[in-house]
Amino acid sequence: MRPLITGATGFVGRALVARLGADGVACKVAVRRRALFPSDVTQAETGEIGPATRWADALSGVDVVVHLAARVHVMQETASDPLADFRRVNVQGTLQLARAAASSGARRFVYLSSVKVNGEHTSVGQPFRADDEPRPADAYAVSKMEAEAGLRMLARETGLEVVIIRPPLVYGPGVKANFATMMRWLARGVPLPLGSLRNQRSLVALDNLVDLIVVCMGHPAAANRTFMASDGDDLSTTELLQRLGAALGRPARLLPVPPAVLKAGAALAGRSDMARRLCDSLQVDIQNTRTVLGWTPPASVDEGLRRVALGHLDPTA
Repeated sequence: MRPLITGATGFVGRALVARLGADGVACKVAVRRRALFPSDVTQAETGEIGPATRWADALSGVDVVVHLAARVHVMQETASDPLADFRRVNVQGTLQLARAAASSGARRFVYLSSVKVNGEHTSVGQPFRADDEPRPADAYAVSKMEAEAGLRMLARETGLEVVIIRPPLVYGPGVKANFATMMRWLARGVPLPLGSLRNQRSLVALDNLVDLIVVCMGHPAAANRTFMASDGDDLSTTELLQRLGAALGRPARLLPVPPAVLKAGAALAGRSDMARRLCDSLQVDIQNTRTVLGWTPPASVDEGLRRVALGHLDPTA
């Protein structure tokens, strides 16, 4: 196997390159500009990803493409036309790469999509499945859905094997955004009004997602399938904070504020979106992933949280 990894300098990309190197797989990485990688990793400078990106050199000798690079969801959007910007990178750029991959003789294209294609929240006990009707709620999710549709059409036209993975929130050493903020609160012993939440959320540890990507790169049954990803152990926000606090060695100080009161207070403060993410459920069903691929998440939730806590307490670990 000779893979090309895009987005290799990102959170998931660096972990995937490290895993492949540990497995003895020499890979190529597509980067905007040269970066620091082990000497056995071949770098191809492609610049920005879009509808005009030239991929011939990067794809030379490659039989599997793992496409992680994307214009990512941002909390404070500044673009005048966000959907156009997302489409340029996530739809047109993705399909440009996939067409070039098919023309170069690559046999498989693994695409990291998002659970946001399914929607923003679920009812408890009614998880998202890969064959559910998509219900994207923002420009980022729409672009991911459109990229998936374009890849499926391209697969039918060219014979390129397309594998789509939809992860929920990914956590691991070096995680940023809201997860990192929660760790800082817990590490400082900040009392949090999150002790009465009974929602259920699926997460996926970085090591588990990387393992699933590696399986999808080569498993015969993965061809032209869409898979949900998670740790297989859903948690309420309250449970997550309790377990993360234990991993940090700082028991969570959680106040039992009712969710309705929490949401009302957040609305007054202009933070309704954050309250919804903390209070609502978002579950995914990975039974099909387990059955088709014979895959089991190798790391438990507690092991994943231990690793992310270790990375927070000691960034050099």
